[in-house]
Amino acid sequence: MNLLKITKIGCIALGVLGIIFLFIVFATGDDTIKMSAASGEFGVITPIILLSQLILLIAVIVTLLFSLRGLAKDKAKMKSALTSAGLFLAVVVVAFFLSSGVETPMRDGKVLSAIGSQLVGTGIRVFYILAIIAVGLMIFSGGTRFLKK
Repeated sequence: MNLLKITKIGCIALGVLGIIFLFIVFATGDDTIKMSAASGEFGVITPIILLSQLILLIAVIVTLLFSLRGLAKDKAKMKSALTSAGLFLAVVVVAFFLSSGVETPMRDGKVLSAIGSQLVGTGIRVFYILAIIAVGLMIFSGGTRFLKK
């Protein structure tokens, strides 16, 4: 059996399972589901959620495998990918050292640790740095095109 046939059979099986779970939800009804959920019983909805998580996991694994396989076949692509990953890691490290962490009380009474606060600041700074780089590259690219004409 080839990979295409196995993939088609797997997709059909997951689709049929999804339809069965959907009909079970429809047959149960909204009111019954809401009443069950209020008492902490999620038995009708759980199979659909688990199926969607399984499909997401399969999609992520297949995407990663084919991406890594494509990178492994071409040395130039591998070098470019590793360079990009290294530059991204450098941005994260710079943002981490620029961030300061302070223990912060939250609304629910819990306390956000200093390292947690620093990681949040890191994420925000990484976003800003990458946004500035993207806008700068767009302006540079547009400016060079404009000057060439």
